[in-house]
Amino acid sequence: MARRFKYIGRSPRKIDALAKATGRAKYTDDLSLPGMLHGRFLRSPHANAEILAIDASRASKLAGVRAVITGDDLPVRYGIIPVSQDESALAIGRVRYVGEPVAAVAADDEETAQEALELIDVSYRLLPACLGIEEAAKDDGRRHQAISYEFGERPKQAPALERADLFFYEGNTHLALEEHAALAVWKGDKLTLWCSSQTPFHLRQIVAKVFAMPEEKVRVIVPSLGGGFGGKLDPFSHDLCAAELARRTRRPVKFALTREEVFYCHRGRHPSLMRIRSAWAKDGRILDLDFEACLDGGAYGSFGIVCTYYHGALQPTTYHLPHYGFRAARYATNKPPCGPKRGHGIPQPRFALEAHIDKAA
Repeated sequence: MARRFKYIGRSPRKIDALAKATGRAKYTDDLSLPGMLHGRFLRSPHANAEILAIDASRASKLAGVRAVITGDDLPVRYGIIPVSQDESALAIGRVRYVGEPVAAVAADDEETAQEALELIDVSYRLLPACLGIEEAAKDDGRRHQAISYEFGERPKQAPALERADLFFYEGNTHLALEEHAALAVWKGDKLTLWCSSQTPFHLRQIVAKVFAMPEEKVRVIVPSLGGGFGGKLDPFSHDLCAAELARRTRRPVKFALTREEVFYCHRGRHPSLMRIRSAWAKDGRILDLDFEACLDGGAYGSFGIVCTYYHGALQPTTYHLPHYGFRAARYATNKPPCGPKRGHGIPQPRFALEAHIDKAA
């Protein structure tokens, strides 16, 4: 008698399909609470600059503005993985890319918050900006992470063909239908944060760290998520600033980013410069493969060490390689941080390797 399975061989209904198809699903920006304030960011116009002074006094006096914060108000550094604790909710002492948040405002409405941003005076001292791999590779101080490994033995057989190719992958970014958003509420010493996050439990840990509070007093809720693809894995400034502004005002605070601001969040696929060398037997077997990569990581670490490792770790999964060598470095540049976009650093080298093998064939 054939065994009956609960799911295998059947077509179970997608739990949230009807709500999304009919428009009843609620996303973070759909939420509204009594007394809710609206948050907006003042962002850097410079790719690399020292912050000399921030004067928010005029903005604070604007009718309808309830709170203004800067980097000094949230000084704790954080990151999504232990080796990348290098970010802050707002820039502290220096901006490292165009669009980096410098100050945040909570006001009665978005128009007032936007008007307040124009009243914040920031003095900068411009610094040279590094905007590409070739420039970054000339400065060892810009190397975020470096990885190398090797396995197997170099074949003693003389190759019938040796080939070397250079490839460049331009990089790209996410475009989820739902822009990033966050809504924070404090009740006593407990924080509830609704947000468009792919990693609510990691975010809970990071929020607890930044606010020096027990994790059990932080609740992160993800309503319907309108696309992520890796672009909502990291903690973001709006999550933490919504929480801080709500703590100061004791009112709900919501940030809903514009499409332009989503691009400043970025965390898209790394630009990558790759060199592949291979040696081949006369019968078409690969005798040796050597892979080098330089990644443009942007301003902060994010998932960079993971993406760098994956640049080389999965090359041997589809081919038999008697000997394989891999070296990669991820460099800091003055652009929004790159990170985990669908494949965490795998599509770039896969494109390069397949193109290289086609050329050799």
